[in-house]
Amino acid sequence: MSWITIVWSINAGACLTLAAIYFVLWCQQRKTWMHLAFSCSAVAVASLTAFELALLRAQTPEQYGVIVRWAQLPVWVLVVSLVVFVRLYLRAGRPWLAWSVCGARTLALILNFIFIPNLSYREITRLRQLSWWGGETVSVPVGVTNPWILVAQLSSLLLIAFFIDATITVWRRGDWQRALHVGGALTLLSLIAVGQALLVVWGIIQVPFLACFTILGLLAVMGYELSSDIVRAAHLARELEVSEKRLNLAADSANLGMWEWDLEKDEIWVTPTRRGQLGLPVSGRITFEDLLSRWHADDRDKVWQAVKKAITERKDYNVEYRIVLADGIVRWCRSCGRVHVDEQGKPTRLTGVSLDITARREAEALAEQHRDELEHLRQERTALLEREVTERARLEREVIESCAREERRIAYDLHDGVGQQLVGIALSAKLLEEQLRTERPSDADKAAVITKLANRAARQTRLTARTLEGADGVGDLKTALRSLAANMTENCRCKVTVRADSSSFPISPPKAAQLYRVAQEAVHNAIEHGGAREVLIQLTFGDRDMLLTIQDDGKGFDPNANGNGMGLRIMRYRAQCIGGSCEIWSNRAEGTIITCSVPLQTDAHIHPVP
Repeated sequence: MSWITIVWSINAGACLTLAAIYFVLWCQQRKTWMHLAFSCSAVAVASLTAFELALLRAQTPEQYGVIVRWAQLPVWVLVVSLVVFVRLYLRAGRPWLAWSVCGARTLALILNFIFIPNLSYREITRLRQLSWWGGETVSVPVGVTNPWILVAQLSSLLLIAFFIDATITVWRRGDWQRALHVGGALTLLSLIAVGQALLVVWGIIQVPFLACFTILGLLAVMGYELSSDIVRAAHLARELEVSEKRLNLAADSANLGMWEWDLEKDEIWVTPTRRGQLGLPVSGRITFEDLLSRWHADDRDKVWQAVKKAITERKDYNVEYRIVLADGIVRWCRSCGRVHVDEQGKPTRLTGVSLDITARREAEALAEQHRDELEHLRQERTALLEREVTERARLEREVIESCAREERRIAYDLHDGVGQQLVGIALSAKLLEEQLRTERPSDADKAAVITKLANRAARQTRLTARTLEGADGVGDLKTALRSLAANMTENCRCKVTVRADSSSFPISPPKAAQLYRVAQEAVHNAIEHGGAREVLIQLTFGDRDMLLTIQDDGKGFDPNANGNGMGLRIMRYRAQCIGGSCEIWSNRAEGTIITCSVPLQTDAHIHPVP
């Protein structure tokens, strides 16, 4: 047998072996389309090798032309499969350039079957017999080149440009090793194969077509990279197995259950320990229904809705539920999961981690029980304090009203007792002055002084009596304030003005009395301590409260200073007794403003003590 036949047959056999291996790999893993593209490339190279062997043994020009024509079919398959391989394996190469390569090669294939004898030659005049090593004789064509061969040559140039572009992209991506091994080899070997075919077709060199060996080297580089990936995948599988054992150990230590649901196959992977806890088989296929049956009947719908929502909306989920173990014990779990989608955005897998939270739930239940007990104790204590506050308020009102009654009694005593006695003293002193005026003028003057002092003391006594009588004897607070302003304006050389809203609100006698006392104390302090010349009393009614404001133009004071006086404390105390508040603002240059705010709600429980 000829050594040429043996070598070319070995070449074809090697290509077919590679094609068979990677076709089986593709059948086992249908998503690895680069394996199918490589298998097609190997089949095309094997066919091209057979056609090249037939060309070497051709006897007539007609036979040679027919073989060259049909050899374009494996060339077309080879070009298309190489483009697909580069796009899938390297994930590089411009799409428009890839379509241009395939389109130009397809056009060349069509033209090849239109022209006779083929696209490469317009006419083959004769076959030249060359003698090779070992006395072998091969056929070399001699003829006229077809100018339409430029279409095929254009597709070859576009293919080389496509390889170069893909190589540059992979290099820039940082994968320089793959760029050199695959992209560089594809570019270099394609240049050699295309160049040799061009030189033969255009008659520059008189040698047979020998592209199959160059392309075999190209397949060797591609197969080496694919086999390296397979070896790396096997190594990663071993490492993954070790990592899975470590992960299972860590999950068991933390009482975690991990699972993964393949949505397309409806197959669930669960950690071995959790399989045993749920009563699932140690090995074999587990479906979602198998896992769903282990959830508590009352929680199944809730968990399913959470999972369904996560799958539909492509987002994470987090849900707490109960599971029933193989021994019937109910445990609480918290499951967190994430949906994984493919390149088209379709959900493919759902991974999740289940954490046993039974201890936490029991602690929460115990804490909730303690909170309820504390709330009950708080309510009891609050009710007790409310009763104490109510009783204290009642006692305080009684004390205040007792003080008011005592002040009225003192006022009456001062008016009817001390006041009348002072008037009597003044009259006696006046009579004494009249008797002494003619005989003893100097003593008469002394008696006049006594008369003046007695009258002044009587007026002061009447003013004090009226002040002590307060608003308790007046039904309307506005009237009482106006009376206070008139008395102070008449007797104290200070202009006191009252401004009140035209609208009014029913005010209980205790509130009216306390507000009057606050205004009275504020006016006295403004005149006596502040030296005020003008005092403004304002009484306004809002939707929910009543506002009493006393403003003077005195010298003011520091409200934050700790003085010995009781006036400010008494005013605040009186406001608090009727459910209000008292605010004091003072400035030595601008005087003092006292604001007392009291709610307007009906206080039927407040009644003066008779």
